Amino acid sequence: MTDRSPATRVVFLGGLGRSGTTLLERLLGQLPGVAPLGEVVHLWARGVLAGEPCGCGRPFPDCPFWRGVGERAFGGWPPALAERMLSLRHRVDRTRRIPRIGHPDLGEYVRAFRRVYEAAGAPVVIDSSKHASLAYCLAESGVRVHVVHVVRAPQAVAHSWRKTVARPEDGRPMTRWGAARTALHWTAQNLAFDRLPAPVTRVRYEDLLAAPRATLTALATTLGLEPDLSFLDGPTAHLTTAHTASGNPMRFTVGPVELARDDAWHSALPRRHRRLVTALTWPLSTRYGYGGAAA
Repeated sequence: MTDRSPATRVVFLGGLGRSGTTLLERLLGQLPGVAPLGEVVHLWARGVLAGEPCGCGRPFPDCPFWRGVGERAFGGWPPALAERMLSLRHRVDRTRRIPRIGHPDLGEYVRAFRRVYEAAGAPVVIDSSKHASLAYCLAESGVRVHVVHVVRAPQAVAHSWRKTVARPEDGRPMTRWGAARTALHWTAQNLAFDRLPAPVTRVRYEDLLAAPRATLTALATTLGLEPDLSFLDGPTAHLTTAHTASGNPMRFTVGPVELARDDAWHSALPRRHRRLVTALTWPLSTRYGYGGAAA
């Protein structure tokens, strides 16, 4: 049975990791009436069970924002709830189930996300969980969701996945992927967003960085948000604290941030890897306007 949607609107940022979803969330999160929540799909393991820091810097259990959300949504954050959500995710929220995402436990799984969204206390929330399978779960269950599909040149994404990056929460290195694995995931994840039963707006990372004011104004208008971009000063964005539950290290950044593209892959990604990624991601990358990206 389909749950009816709550008043809270959800902007879901989707795409493969390292494509700019965290940056876009931080920028959209500056708009009036918007609450950026981070990667809600990881809230249960990394926030509730592991107690990792919120974007504000406090451990999840000590963050007043998330304490309030937990109280309003569930009467607190019981570990049993988190364990149940992880179990449900393993059965329900799977890429292999796309596009037939229906499952007997789908309603229970999505109901918890709904409660989190509603308890955030904002007209619009941003969930930057990225995974297409979760977007399908939300859409199939009647959540009022608009998906923003964020894409980036596959060669740039492959270069980013090769780099060693320390997790700010514990200093451990983040996952690294080889060129072939990145290319296959890039194709699978991005292609999945073409068939979503929900509104989808595509944003290219390169366009966001080349023309942030124009790109954000157009996107805000499409999403029905107030395009107040007073936090932008030319290529500089002035970011305030965000209560994001999970995401890449940029979620902790506060203050001025220069919006400049990272094109280091042109020289740092080995030519054989560029050719491999180009071969494995064509023709989808060409459809997104990256026909000459391998040069």
